[in-house]
Amino acid sequence: MFDGMPVRRLPVYLLLDVSGSMTGEPIEALRQGVKNLIAELNGEPDAIERVWLSIITFGGSEAKVAVPLTPLGQFLEPKFEADGWTPLGGALKLLIQSIDNDLKKSTPTQKGDYKPLVFIMTDGEPNDDWEKCAADLKNKRPANIIAVGCGPDVNTAVLKKITEIVLLMKSYTNKDFSQFFKWVSGSIVQASVAVGAQTAGGADHPVQLQKVPDQIVIVP
Repeated sequence: MFDGMPVRRLPVYLLLDVSGSMTGEPIEALRQGVKNLIAELNGEPDAIERVWLSIITFGGSEAKVAVPLTPLGQFLEPKFEADGWTPLGGALKLLIQSIDNDLKKSTPTQKGDYKPLVFIMTDGEPNDDWEKCAADLKNKRPANIIAVGCGPDVNTAVLKKITEIVLLMKSYTNKDFSQFFKWVSGSIVQASVAVGAQTAGGADHPVQLQKVPDQIVIVP
């Protein structure tokens, strides 16, 4: 609380691919990466104060909200099981619905939530209708969205239709995932510190991410 006012939330959404191609080492690395992410964020006072986190998974035959938007200190990791296709379109639709339902809007007397931060991670190509939701997200820009493609089979052209910020992680071993989620954690902390430093009447600025690890390439 500051001057009797509630602390403004920084909503963070992780959209994670749990399709069949993630079976084996990738899904284990994903589990450990998320566990490490939560542990690191819980060690940062600015993140604990402002960050609320949600996870949307897409795999099997559908996308689902594995964890609704939750205060960082109360967050419990979901179970990740790799199976089926890659319903990215369903995940994007859930993201749009979640942002519409979750966010506290500004009022004449009180600021609402900060602009959400979204990380999308996939190792394949969508198997459902995704174009309309992708176009809506790119045109309306309801969040700062970072899309990360993993491995040789990902279609970065699809990700570019969702957001301009697209990264490519050429391999996704346990070490690669560890570095990736460490980067995500650092970027979230950096964003939480930055929004906290804004003046009460200042506008929300685009998020500034940490320098990407060596194994991640920025897609032009």
